[in-house]
Amino acid sequence: MKIVVCIKQVPATTDAKIDPETKRIIREGVKAELNPFDTYAVEEGYKLIKRFGGELTTLSMGPPSAVNSLRETISVGADKAILLSDRALGGSDTWATSYALAKAIEKIGNVDLVICGKQAVDGDTAQVGPGIAAHLEWMQATYVSSVEDITDESIIAKRMHEDGYDICEMKLPAVITVVKGINIPRVPTLKGRLMSEEVEIPTWSAADIGADPEKIGLMASPTRVVKTNPPPPRESSTIKITGPADKCAKELVRELRLRSIL
Repeated sequence: MKIVVCIKQVPATTDAKIDPETKRIIREGVKAELNPFDTYAVEEGYKLIKRFGGELTTLSMGPPSAVNSLRETISVGADKAILLSDRALGGSDTWATSYALAKAIEKIGNVDLVICGKQAVDGDTAQVGPGIAAHLEWMQATYVSSVEDITDESIIAKRMHEDGYDICEMKLPAVITVVKGINIPRVPTLKGRLMSEEVEIPTWSAADIGADPEKIGLMASPTRVVKTNPPPPRESSTIKITGPADKCAKELVRELRLRSIL
């Protein structure tokens, strides 16, 4: 089985700044990390390879620094990693990004399963995984909480929704996006980190994957960010409750009810 896990490097801060001209996140000088939701996707890919055999490749589209997040995936069990990085891809929205990733997956070839985290914490759109499936014309399941079984021809997955869950069976190749409850990601070991530094990670350009120039980058993106505003600060206040325990408990319950917590 050949599995590809798509990952993203995101700002490691909640205080990200937006470029007023491009309306894009300013990443220069900001510490970056592997998107937290993608750690579950990588772990699930590793577990499936251990259960059913095969090869695990991680794929990321981003700046050259994204190679650090790819090395992290190598340190926890990925066999290979590929960086898709090109100025021509800059400014891509979720549609253009998923198109480019789909072209890279086609270049990898003979892929049975693509796994993505349910969303990226810097955009929160949850659109790239389904977008990849649409561009590849593969079946998909989102918000997967467990993979029940895989054969050479199909996958059975449990996917969460507001009213409970579904058990769905799909023909392979397919795309799934996973929720954080699907597993517990392992922490990279020192040995794993040292080993990952020795792995050569190729960088592919838009031309390498045969991407249509009319379908990538800012100008090809059908959606644009026209305005951004930081969320309003949360109101906070401290109330000190004193007195006997039963009185304090009643007062606490009253305050929580007033704040609609209970």
